Amino acid sequence: MSSSKINVAKQAIDYIKDKLHPEMILGIGTGSTVNFFIEELGAYKNLFAGAVSSSEASSNLLNEKGIEVFNLNDVIDIAYYIDGADEVSPNYDLIKGGGGAHTREKIVASASNEFVCIVDETKLVPQLGAFPLPVEVLPESRSLVARKIVSMGGTPIYRAGFITDQGNEILDIKDLDISNPEAIEALLNNIPGVVDNGIFAFNKPKKVLVSS
Repeated sequence: MSSSKINVAKQAIDYIKDKLHPEMILGIGTGSTVNFFIEELGAYKNLFAGAVSSSEASSNLLNEKGIEVFNLNDVIDIAYYIDGADEVSPNYDLIKGGGGAHTREKIVASASNEFVCIVDETKLVPQLGAFPLPVEVLPESRSLVARKIVSMGGTPIYRAGFITDQGNEILDIKDLDISNPEAIEALLNNIPGVVDNGIFAFNKPKKVLVSS
């Protein structure tokens, strides 16, 4: 598995390396595949200005590589956002959030000019939904949100002992029909107390690189 993640990380480096310039800001996602990308990116740290990160874990790795990490509020333009996914549909709709960072991932993806998704072939699916869908919720709203999701046909499972970087909690949803990803993404985010969910239909990648 690690060899396929290294392979697709190198593909992503090949995709962006000739476009790097000293003012460029990159967006960096979260997860094991992205960790390999950060490892590879360290060799090019002098060719671009720095990065906006989607998690504290990725920020720490970037700092270790000598890559400056910027706050999104201080950045006007992010050229590329590089991140993995838990599921990728044929239309490039995604499920993300297995690591619990999907809210910040979605924010950085939406702020970027181009989202490049890097995955191994096991993440390609005919339709989203086999992987439990993460929903970040305000702690005091967890039970309310869970009841609303049950009424939609989903089975919410509290991710016990996990707190997001924003101080919130995660419900992982099984049994939900995600045949219309945009509709479900919007419907879930309209439940009071939901911060964001892990469907990336409105902020899908422009390019998906798959390990060979």
